[in-house]
Amino acid sequence: MLTLLRQGSPLADAANQVEWLEREGALPRFGQTLSDHGLAPLRATGVEVLQINVGRLCNQTCRHCHVDAGPERREIMSREILQACLSVLARTEIPVVDITGGAPEMNPYFRWFVAEVRRLGRRVIDRCNLTILTTPGNQDLPEFLAGQQVEIVASLPCYLEQNVDQQRGEGVFERSIDALRRLNALGYGQPHSDLALHLVFNPLGPSLPPPQEQLAEAYHRELESRYGVVFHRLYTITNLPISRFLDDLLQTGRYEAYMQKLIDAFNPAAAEGVMCRTTLSVDWQGRLFDCDFNQMLDLPLSPRLPRTIFDWETASLESRPIVTGRHCYGCTAGAGSSCQGSIV
Repeated sequence: MLTLLRQGSPLADAANQVEWLEREGALPRFGQTLSDHGLAPLRATGVEVLQINVGRLCNQTCRHCHVDAGPERREIMSREILQACLSVLARTEIPVVDITGGAPEMNPYFRWFVAEVRRLGRRVIDRCNLTILTTPGNQDLPEFLAGQQVEIVASLPCYLEQNVDQQRGEGVFERSIDALRRLNALGYGQPHSDLALHLVFNPLGPSLPPPQEQLAEAYHRELESRYGVVFHRLYTITNLPISRFLDDLLQTGRYEAYMQKLIDAFNPAAAEGVMCRTTLSVDWQGRLFDCDFNQMLDLPLSPRLPRTIFDWETASLESRPIVTGRHCYGCTAGAGSSCQGSIV
């Protein structure tokens, strides 16, 4: 099976990934686990966040990236689809627009789109990898983001240089610290500042994140004492068995053990609060998904629901049944995992 999955490296073929995840007969199915705890069927409770993946182009190639993003990717959301997203926002009351990628700032319409969303009075989150702020042509991005009062959620998988560079590439930590200092100078992350700056931790390998509050204390202490960097909150996010991380698990023979770890740590309280219940994901082609992970596995919304942003229908989307799979154990293990960190 591994040979089959390795065709077309890296392992980014959604159909192959779903086949692998669902064929492991010794592992329980997520839907059955929900039923066993009286939580099925899982349904949305509204759309509070429109998460938009504006493309897979990125200036980095990270080992854990579930998007399989990188400098060679050419998937970019068009202005037409971004305009359709704006049209949906204009006729709904969705309060938050969460922009992700790739490096979302590399979409040529990023600044225009952010300004238009802010003109509609919506909160904007930029999922930033930090190093993009140091690249040629983007040095003024911190000032733009501050001017638009964009909330920054920035990836920094450790406060130690060696660990970050091991996961994200040589020199990434140094450039990330430089970017954080520039953001701090503009007011981002400062106490009592309205310019929100949050950091994201991902484990280096097949393990669950440590307790979020405990790790946050270490991040605050170490980053300020070592580098003079401050920030607001730390989010811990579990690595899901998708794309490059799944490929690494299979190559190293750790897939079954990691999945069993997630399954054993299933937390019903986390399952009740998963982000897909209040979030809707839009891919670079304008297609709709329950979450960013389903998007990467090409798992569309339930039948008879709108398929694209152009077909938007608020009532049906706000109460939709959610499509799940074995990868969902990653969001429901331990304290849970979402784009806003731990769930419980």
